[in-house]
Amino acid sequence: MPTAPRSTPPPRPSLTERRKAETQLEIARTAAALFTERGAAVTAEEIAHTSGVALRTFYRYFRAKEDAVVPLLANGVQEWIDDLATPPTGPDALPVREVLERAAHRALSPADAPAAEALRWTRGLLRAMPGDPALRAVWHRVHHDTEEALRPVLARLTGADPSAVRLAAAAANTAMRVAVEEWAAGDGAPDGPQGPAELVVRTMRALTAGLPEMAGRTE
Repeated sequence: MPTAPRSTPPPRPSLTERRKAETQLEIARTAAALFTERGAAVTAEEIAHTSGVALRTFYRYFRAKEDAVVPLLANGVQEWIDDLATPPTGPDALPVREVLERAAHRALSPADAPAAEALRWTRGLLRAMPGDPALRAVWHRVHHDTEEALRPVLARLTGADPSAVRLAAAAANTAMRVAVEEWAAGDGAPDGPQGPAELVVRTMRALTAGLPEMAGRTE
């Protein structure tokens, strides 16, 4: 199946940008822990104080307290998209559907203790969302942005027309979201047989089974 030429990788972020991202992620971890423990009662002041930053610094990074969890939720998503952007080619080329499944499985497989902890915090956030509509809106916004970011990646992988790419991005993104939500609603360990990595393979297969574009190879 024809594919578009590969784009040049973006330049590495500057040291200042990386430090800012690290600070935002640290605040996000703190916010997730507080939301998990106390739900909507958490304040921006508490998040800032517990993170060790001034309140004005907090608001320089985030518009609202719920926005503070975005870096944590988006971090794994970005790793998934980056993984998809460099699929195996040539003799090792795989069907796009399998590339999606493998990348999703890796993204939701905790490689170390911090990754497992991030998944547990995500579970806590999802359980807190029914009582906090603003927090739930952040979750859906992250997935909307994910779907938008997936489109150019899948366009390169499949060479499909824009409407088919849009449908494929929606299916893949929904598979990730549903897998994490289903895991968060239960008691399975992050790395167990009922963990998000195992669930996402099943949801990805179910939601992409009827998309012929996903059967083409990545070469």
